[in-house]
Amino acid sequence: MIVNRHKTKTIIIGLILGITGIAASAATLDDAPPILQTGPRHQQVANLVTRFVEQQHYSRRSVDDQLSQIILGNYIEALDSNKHYFLQPDIDYFYRYEQTMDDALKNGNLDPAFDIFRLYRLRAQQHINYALQVLDHEPDFTLDEEYQFDREDLDWVADEETMRGIWKRRIKNDALNLIVADKSWDEAQEILRKRYKRVLKRINKLDSDDVFETFMNSFAHALDPHSSYLSPRLSEEYRIQMSLSYQGIGASLLLDEDFVKVMNVIPGGPAAIDGRLEAEDRIIGVGQDSEGEMVDVVGWELDDVVQMIRGPSGTEIRLQILPANELPGAGEYVLKLVRDQIKLEEQAAKSDLLTLEENGEEVRIGVITVPSFYQDFDARNRGEKDYISTTRDVSRLIGELQEENITGLVLDLRGNGGGHLSEATALTGLFIDHGPVVQYRNSSGHIEVLDDPSPASVYDGPLVILVDRFSASASEIFAAALQDYQRGVIIGQQTFGKGTVQNLYLLDQYSRRVPEPGLGQLTLTVGKYYRVTGNSTQNRGVLPDIDLPSAVDKTAIGESSRKGALPWDQIRSTQFDASDPLKTTISYLATNQGARLTDDPDIRLLLGDIEAIDEIRSRNSVSLNIETRRTERDARRQQQLERVNSRRTRLGEELLESVEDLEDMEPIDVLLMQAAEVAKDLVDMKAGNISLLSQTGQSTKKQNSAAEM
Repeated sequence: MIVNRHKTKTIIIGLILGITGIAASAATLDDAPPILQTGPRHQQVANLVTRFVEQQHYSRRSVDDQLSQIILGNYIEALDSNKHYFLQPDIDYFYRYEQTMDDALKNGNLDPAFDIFRLYRLRAQQHINYALQVLDHEPDFTLDEEYQFDREDLDWVADEETMRGIWKRRIKNDALNLIVADKSWDEAQEILRKRYKRVLKRINKLDSDDVFETFMNSFAHALDPHSSYLSPRLSEEYRIQMSLSYQGIGASLLLDEDFVKVMNVIPGGPAAIDGRLEAEDRIIGVGQDSEGEMVDVVGWELDDVVQMIRGPSGTEIRLQILPANELPGAGEYVLKLVRDQIKLEEQAAKSDLLTLEENGEEVRIGVITVPSFYQDFDARNRGEKDYISTTRDVSRLIGELQEENITGLVLDLRGNGGGHLSEATALTGLFIDHGPVVQYRNSSGHIEVLDDPSPASVYDGPLVILVDRFSASASEIFAAALQDYQRGVIIGQQTFGKGTVQNLYLLDQYSRRVPEPGLGQLTLTVGKYYRVTGNSTQNRGVLPDIDLPSAVDKTAIGESSRKGALPWDQIRSTQFDASDPLKTTISYLATNQGARLTDDPDIRLLLGDIEAIDEIRSRNSVSLNIETRRTERDARRQQQLERVNSRRTRLGEELLESVEDLEDMEPIDVLLMQAAEVAKDLVDMKAGNISLLSQTGQSTKKQNSAAEM
C-alpha cells in the first residue's frame, strides 16, 4: 500500500507539472532548500497535542475525519491565503488528504503536510522566478487595466497561463505604487527585484520545524482562533520577550503574506502616545534616525523587521505606513517615533475633567481612561499593601474627581484588550453594592460564579462606559456586568467578543523523554465566560445601549470575523440585584444622540470620513493606469479637505488652504466628547428628578431563570 500510494503521488505531481508546462527551476537560489521530513520530535509533539485537544479543549472535539477537512483547508490557506501560488489542479491533488490529516496527527507521520509544502515551495520558485523575468521590461502604465488585489474569496486559478497574467498585473501594481510615490522605474525595478528575491529566500529557508509549526497551528485553529502551538525556538523567544523590557515603538507585529502588519498598539509605548498607528496598519519601510535610508521591508522575515525597529531608548526611527483603510499605494505616510521603554505610568488608568455648558451653566464630567486591567501580582504576593492595580488607581481617581465636583463620570475602555480577571471583578465592585460579576464554565461543564470582592460601591452617580471593537475579554466582563446590573449606559461599538479562557501547557513537563531543543508550548482554550444573566460574551461581545459611529470594520475585526470562533451560547442565570431598568432612560438618551449626529460638526466630519473609508473597503481592485491612479488619489485628498473645511465653516474657524495643511491638524476625540454629552444628558435627567441609577440605594431584585442551552 505504501508503495502504491507513493507511485500515485508521483504520477499526479507529474500530471500537474505537465499541465503547467514549467520546469522546477531554482536558478535564483543561493542554497538548496532544506530537506523536509518527519522527525521523532514531531511525532511526539503531534501525539501529545492530539491527546490534550481531545481531553482538555473546551469543545471536547474528536480529532476525526470531519476535523481533518478543516485542518486541510486551514493549512492551504496558511500557505496561500490570497491564491497567488497554488493552481486548481494542485488543490484537487491535496484533497486526497481530506480525511487523513487526523490520522497523520495520531500516528505522527506528517508526510502529507510536507508533501503539500513542497509543492507550495515549487510554485513559489516558479512564479517568483517568472516575476523577476517580467521586471526586465518596463510595463505600459497608460493602459486601462485593473488589478484585483484581494483574491481570498475567488476561485483557484485553473492554469498557469491565467496565473501568469495575475502575476503580471501584481508586478505592475507593485511598481506603480512606488512610481506614484515619486520613484523612477529604475528605482522601482531595483526595489522589487530585491523584494521578490527576499520573499523567495524566506520561503526556501523554511525547514521541517517551520513547516511542522504551520501545520500544528492549522490544527489548533481548526478548534478556535485562540488555540495555538509554538515551537521550542519561538516559545523561547516569547519567554525572553515577556521577561525583558521592550525598547522600541510599543506594538505587536505579525507577518501577513509578505507584509508586516500591526496586531495591536501597546498602551504606554511611543506608538500609543503618538496616537496615529492602528491595528491592521502595514509597515512597508523602516528608516533609522532622521536621515537614514528608508529600507523597503515588504517580503522580509518578521524577526528581521523587529530587529530593525528595536533599538536604544532615545533614538529616532521612521516607519513608512500603509494604513489599513487605504488602497494599495495610496495614503502612505512616514511615522516618526522616538524609541522608548513601555512607560508603566502611561499604561495606568488616568483621569481628565471635561467642562460642558448647559443653559449657561457648567456641567463637570469626569473621564477615567482604563487602557488595561493590570496588577502587580508579585508585589501583592509579597504582602505589600500599596501594590499597583487598576481598581486601586480608579478608586483613587474617582475620589480626586469628586473633589473637583463632577456630576457625571465616563469610563473609557476603548482599545482595552483585557488583563487580570480579578481586576475586572474588583473594578465592577466600585460601582455595585455587592453580587456576582461573571460565571466561568470549564471543559468539564463545571460552573463557578465569581463575586464582587468589595462590600460597597465607591461611586453611585451617572455613569457612561465607552467601548469599541477593540474592547475585549476583561473589558467585556466589566461592561457586561454594569449593563446587566442596569448600573451604567454602555455606548460606542459592539465589543470584540472574546469570551474564552486559555491555558498554557509547556509540553516538556508532560513527557518523560524530552529531545533537544524541547517540545514547545501549547495554548488551548479550556473555558468560557458568561454574564450573570447566563448569556455568553463569546462571539457577540457586548452590544452598546447607544451606538456611536466608528471607522472600525466589524467584519474584519472581532471574534465573529475569525474563522473557527466558538459560538455564542447560554447557561443558567445566577441571582443578582439590579438597579431600576434603564429602558426609558436609554430611549431618551438615544433620541438626543440622534439629534447630535445631525447637528454636531465633528460628528458630521467623522461620518463623512467613515463613508469615504467604506467606499475604499468596498473595492477589491485598483487601476493600473498611472494617471487614473493619481487622479483618484488627489480626488480623495481634495474631498477630505472639503469635509474638514465644511466643519471649520460651521464652527466659524479659518479654512485650510491646501491638502498639505491636513497633516498639521490636531486629532479630535469625537467619540469621547459624545460620551461626555451622553453623561451630561444623564445629569440633566437626574436634575429633573427622573430616577436613573437608583441614587436612593434602592434596587429591584431580579430572580432570573434563563433556560440552560
